[in-house]
This record gives sequence, structure tokens and C-alpha cells, in this order.
Amino acid sequence: MMPMRAAIYPGSFDPITNGHLDILRRATRLFDRVYVAVLKNSEKRALFSAEERLEMIKEATEGMPGVVCETFDGLAVEYARSRGAIAMVRGLRAVSDFEAEFKMATANNRLDPDIEMVYLMTSTEYSFLSSSIVREVASMGGPVDAWVPPCVARRLRERFSQKGGV
Repeated sequence: MMPMRAAIYPGSFDPITNGHLDILRRATRLFDRVYVAVLKNSEKRALFSAEERLEMIKEATEGMPGVVCETFDGLAVEYARSRGAIAMVRGLRAVSDFEAEFKMATANNRLDPDIEMVYLMTSTEYSFLSSSIVREVASMGGPVDAWVPPCVARRLRERFSQKGGV
């Protein structure tokens, strides 16, 4: 019997987008278990709390086999090690993503050379998409339903209606 192959998919996911979900679905074809690891980063000003982001991700990934959703803080390689992961999954949209990801991969390799970095190219229909674009458009009352799962679109409408937006 082959050992289970696990990976982590770390990020802030503020909020999770259909692009993130596309990368996740494809990662589940490569690994037996994929941990969606929501970073609790007090330095970064997030629209949604880590707990809210986790709730949305759990709802968006319900029924996706092999997906486990959790929050973490600290180093991603330490979190990966704690879950028995052999890899970290990341998405690449454009050349501009490559430089930052290359630096992160180099640092992570120095921290733990046994954890591989696995990069998946974003599908064409999501190549422009980022959480920051979603937040910006939603804050101005624009439609984001095609870019995020329904649970996220609903939460964005609620959040911005409370702030005097949408």
C-alpha cells in the first residue's frame, strides 16, 4: 500500500476566488490530501477574519474529496511538516507572480529541503483574477459572482452593505 501523499495550499484567501478553487481542484488530482491553509497574519489588514475566511473556504470546498481546511500561523514549512506534507502548492498567473514565488521557494527550500514547491499555472479564464481585484470591485458595488463561489459573493455583499458600499 502506498503512503498517503499530502500537500498544503497556503494563502491568505481574502477572499477565496474561483481561481484558487481551480488550483485546488487540480492539486487534488496530484495529492491524496490537500490542506487549504489559511494564514493568520496580524500584519496584513484583511477584509475578513481568518475564521470568516475559513468558514467560506469550508463551504466552497464542501464535497471536495481529500480537502482539509485549517488556519495556521508561523512558517508554512513548519505547518507542512506538522501535517506530513511533501509539497506546497501555489498558483502562478503571470510572470509578475514568478519573481515573488521564486524568492519564497528559495527561502522555503533553505528552511526545509524535503518539502517540494509545486506550481500550477492558472487557467486562462482566471489569469487576471486576484482577491484584491475581487475586493475592489465588490467595494464599489460591481458584480463579482462569476469570480467567486456563491457563499463568498453573499458575504462580500453583506460586508460592503454594512460599510455603506453595495
